Amino acid sequence: IFLLSFYFNFNETQEFFFGIYKVASSHCRGEGSTQSFHLSSNTAVVEVLQPFTILQKWKKTVGSTSSGSTVVLDQASGHQDSQKAVDAGKLQERRRWYRFSRRQFLFLILVLTVLYFLYNTNIKESAGWFSSNSQRQSAVSTNTSGSGAGGPGSEHGGFATAFSLAASPPNRTSPVATDAATQRTTPSEAEKATAPPYRSPSPYLVEYPSEYHFVVNEPEACERQKAFLVLVVPVAPGNRAHRDIIRNTWGGEGAASGRAVALLFLTGLPGGEGAAQVQEQLLLESRQYHDLIQSDFLDCYKNLTIKTMVMMEWLDSHCSGASYAMKIDSDMFLNVPKLVEMLLDAPKTNYMTGLVERGGAVLRDRTSKWFLPEEIYPWNYYPGYALGLGYVLSLDLPKKLVEASRHVDAVYIEDVFLGLCMKHLGIQVTDPPSQNYFHVFPREYSRCAYSQLIATTTNSDVDRVSIWKDFKRPGPYC
Repeated sequence: IFLLSFYFNFNETQEFFFGIYKVASSHCRGEGSTQSFHLSSNTAVVEVLQPFTILQKWKKTVGSTSSGSTVVLDQASGHQDSQKAVDAGKLQERRRWYRFSRRQFLFLILVLTVLYFLYNTNIKESAGWFSSNSQRQSAVSTNTSGSGAGGPGSEHGGFATAFSLAASPPNRTSPVATDAATQRTTPSEAEKATAPPYRSPSPYLVEYPSEYHFVVNEPEACERQKAFLVLVVPVAPGNRAHRDIIRNTWGGEGAASGRAVALLFLTGLPGGEGAAQVQEQLLLESRQYHDLIQSDFLDCYKNLTIKTMVMMEWLDSHCSGASYAMKIDSDMFLNVPKLVEMLLDAPKTNYMTGLVERGGAVLRDRTSKWFLPEEIYPWNYYPGYALGLGYVLSLDLPKKLVEASRHVDAVYIEDVFLGLCMKHLGIQVTDPPSQNYFHVFPREYSRCAYSQLIATTTNSDVDRVSIWKDFKRPGPYC
């Protein structure tokens, strides 16, 4: 308190301490016949300023000149009454000065605290944090897994949003941890992997960005095959049947038009009853084929956005040498030679194409599987986006999309979320060279029709292995 007060009048502070020193020195030398010090209002001594007069000056105006009386040492006992009066005034003045100084000091501390808080706090982010945590308390978590229609088995986030897209305002940003250096986990460690409790900030948002790590990894897959194109198939952990069909059909091509093609399956952790057995079988399959990537999020339909963004993280970390990647659902037919033919003439950067939907209406029906409320996206129409059943992108985009994801609310519809990230980046999706290349509804098989398309959905009762064998037999397609 003294230091803060003296700061405002340094010269008078020096005089104050010098006066105290003079008085103390005289007393210690034994000058005078008594141990008391008395004040005389009639005698002036220049060397010693009255300290209490200085205090009165501070209380009034800083730097003003006061006409206070001087003090001298007097040993006469006849001034007892005067001494008592001065002592009383001194005590009262000191109390007022301390009260005044304490209030100044506390007010200064309060102002500095507020300024420090405002300087180090982002008000918008704080509001987003409070909003997010408030939503999290009332979240309804979906914790289902399986391979039924529309579930993780088919991975049809794109078909689900054939007529839906949502955009949301920038939000927060929490860092995304990409485990780029993670190698294949040893079986003893991976067998212990269990799905963590699913936490959702709202029924329409997912936990992303967040820290996800690869339980099973193939970090050298792209480099090992010198891949031009990487095919990534999101699939449920227990859906071995779809993986085997793909390995025995279009996933086993390996190359087209002299360009190497790599195949990888992406999955999360199994959940529910029998999860440990599914995980053990998945590890055996991985050791056999070396084409599986598994991250430690719960694999369910609600988490398709997480699965897609984990794919982007992996591509950014491990496939910088490749030119393109395609995300394709596990129940699709893919004409790999036609795809490579299209990519040989495609842009090298900022490129995403597929079945592009533009100007779709937002679904406000709460009974709809793809309902999005106005608080998530208040507009009535969606910007353009590529349906999640199968889209192609240049491999400069994964890094940009991961960065953009830190500024966009992670809606649970995966192709919607990518559309939002593309919009945030200011990059438009590209229409394919032909509207016949990508089909959301199953096309009836014929060699001629399938030779002219790139990807189409298939019916569950179709024998895709037989179709592929017929499609690959020698002879003209049409």
